[in-house]
Amino acid sequence: MKKLEDCTILVVDDTKINIDILVNILGDRYEVSVAKNGRAALDMVASACPDLILLDIMMPGMDGYEVIKTLKSDLQTAAIPVIFISALSEISDKTKGFELGAVDYIVKPFNVDEVLARVATHLKLTLAQQALRDQNERLEERVKERTHDLLQAQQATMMSFAILAEFRDMETGGHINRIKEYVRLIAEELKHQPEYEDYLTASYIDLLVQSCPLHDIGKVGVPDAILRKRAHLTYEEFEIMKKHAVYGKNAIESVEEHLGKLPFLNLAKEMAFNHHERWDGSGYPRGIKGFEIPLSARILAVADVYDGLVSKRAYKPPYSHQIAVYMISELRGKQFAPDIVDAFLACEPEIHRVAIEQADSEEEHMGLF
Repeated sequence: MKKLEDCTILVVDDTKINIDILVNILGDRYEVSVAKNGRAALDMVASACPDLILLDIMMPGMDGYEVIKTLKSDLQTAAIPVIFISALSEISDKTKGFELGAVDYIVKPFNVDEVLARVATHLKLTLAQQALRDQNERLEERVKERTHDLLQAQQATMMSFAILAEFRDMETGGHINRIKEYVRLIAEELKHQPEYEDYLTASYIDLLVQSCPLHDIGKVGVPDAILRKRAHLTYEEFEIMKKHAVYGKNAIESVEEHLGKLPFLNLAKEMAFNHHERWDGSGYPRGIKGFEIPLSARILAVADVYDGLVSKRAYKPPYSHQIAVYMISELRGKQFAPDIVDAFLACEPEIHRVAIEQADSEEEHMGLF
């Protein structure tokens, strides 16, 4: 913390005798600099802010009132305390000075002890305020660090569960990392549409991206014989596979019972439960349609299907990017929400880039061209 004797004072007065007296009074206790007119004072403050300004009012050119107005209008100098030292002794003069932002007013001819006492009082107050600001900044930094740590732990937990589902599936590879990128790109594009600009805030999109890896967590409840089958599923097997949406919802709800209703868990639950619903109502598990499907799930549905199309599966080779885009376009208004498909198409070059950069295999990488 800065010490009182290290404080700097700027004396602004056009009369030499007044300057000499103030320098003699204060010079042994503080670092004192001098300006003989208002313009010079502002130039000095611009190069190095003092801790306190002693300001005369009646000066040629720019008077003290104009100087303090300029100081208070600039965020860089507005907090510097100003004490008027003036021969103007009327109550109206003092009132005007305080209204303009002065912290004190000393009438000339001044008493030495009074000047020393008032200067010391305001410097101590300034130092205390600075110490408080420093403490608040440190506390804010600690809060940011703690928040960052909690977010990291939150993300690590979600990724751990998502990777667990990947290991069960055996074929998803970098699926969840690509999905996060696709979801962000689509959401960032979608927020330019007027109906979404207030809803798709930066914080919501971040939460959406960090929550989406849990969308397939319910697969841990699907038997290996079905989950890892290297051929198309039978009707009965597919009915069992479809239950992963319910399993995912139930798993996240069980976590909520212990941790409470947290925003990232709520979004994760929305996506896990609804990402296989279809715009026309032919999806599962509930068969809801249109805007009944949460926005998070509508966005994820497009990202998830695109990644499934361009990725290799046991029952199919990877499709090219162009074919995947065509297939999604054909399902606009059927499987997928029209506005989500439009956003997907608008950012399709960026999605293609992510798919290429994060492909799981050389076969998938080559197939994207």
